[in-house]
Amino acid sequence: IKEVQIIQWFVQPGARVEEWDKVCEVASDKANVEITSKYDGVIKKLHYEPEDVVQVGQPLLEIDVLDDVVPDDEATLASEPQQPAPGVQEKDISYKAREEGGLEAFSGRHAALATPAVRGLLKELDVNITDVKGTGKDGRVLKEDVHRYVAGRDSGPSSTAQATPRRSAFGVEEAQVEKAIGLTPIQSQMFKAMTKSLSIPHFLYADEVDVTVLSALRRRLNAQLRDGPKLSYLHFIIKAVSLALEEFPLLNARVEAGIDQPAPQLIMREKQNIGVAMDTPKGLLVPNIKNVSSQSIGEIASECSRLQALAKEGRLSATDLTGGTITVSNIGNIGGTYVAPIIVQSEVAILGLGKARTLPRFNDKDEMVKKEIMNFSWSADHRLVDGATMARMAEKVRGFVEEPGLLIARLR
Repeated sequence: IKEVQIIQWFVQPGARVEEWDKVCEVASDKANVEITSKYDGVIKKLHYEPEDVVQVGQPLLEIDVLDDVVPDDEATLASEPQQPAPGVQEKDISYKAREEGGLEAFSGRHAALATPAVRGLLKELDVNITDVKGTGKDGRVLKEDVHRYVAGRDSGPSSTAQATPRRSAFGVEEAQVEKAIGLTPIQSQMFKAMTKSLSIPHFLYADEVDVTVLSALRRRLNAQLRDGPKLSYLHFIIKAVSLALEEFPLLNARVEAGIDQPAPQLIMREKQNIGVAMDTPKGLLVPNIKNVSSQSIGEIASECSRLQALAKEGRLSATDLTGGTITVSNIGNIGGTYVAPIIVQSEVAILGLGKARTLPRFNDKDEMVKKEIMNFSWSADHRLVDGATMARMAEKVRGFVEEPGLLIARLR
């Protein structure tokens, strides 16, 4: 992590803080983090405003600590701990009022809480966040709030006139108006990571997989489950990939090459930390499930559920987001049949899953039957992985998915 964005301050200049008190919330390209004070003292100065981007290592604020407190602050330190900063206090009161007042929306300073993705949308649509009524928890402005505000703003007569392209006397439209906006931290990280990934020579291997039997098994198991999350195709497929990696460990490796290295090296990895691409309010994040080979399908489902909940809240830890060895991206839960996934730079393969569809197929008796078909799209680093190895790995995974009894028989 090289930079973070200030989301909100919990303190103001003149506020008294104690060790471990929260002072601000920041967003990196991976997660939102609340930063706490290391000292007892008085806040003297905040170096940045909300939405400012800060390089890691730069000071965020100044605190007069007990050892070097100035005379003007002695009264503050001797007094009772003061109330929370105005923004924080107003947020708590307003949230309570919302609970008592039903659907009344937020506005004002407390409404300035928003994720980096929402702030990027605000910049794109040229909207001041204080003009938007936030309906999220604690008055947080959501994407829906922004779109609702823009729809109302643009529905008036004056805005309609502005939206109509102006034409010259000859009926030619005037020049397009463009506006430059900065990338959010997660967009910036994605830009850098994908630029590096595209230096890898990819090759794609795709195949149809019959998930009819797996679908029936999944429905039976879910009908009997009383506790824990429901099982999805993804949980079985992650386990199938793990079992196949035991026979094809090359797909779990990484390549190490650099200016300081006389020759590229292949780094073999014992543990299978399988990344799961997740769509979150902040954008694409890829946490990974640690040591999948030692986990049951139910444990994989529970871990996926935990990671998804943290991802939605922007609370994934650095441990959750690092150490992946291979990735599974399930675009099918949104839509789409085929995908050409991009390999993460520290890995050599990735699997993209399409949407399961009911399609006509012929059985062994040449009779037309209904089958549930899912497309598996693999990308591999062609510097290390040849087509035959990738095809054998894909066939092994397909065998486990099409006949889940084989998968269950291999569980420890």
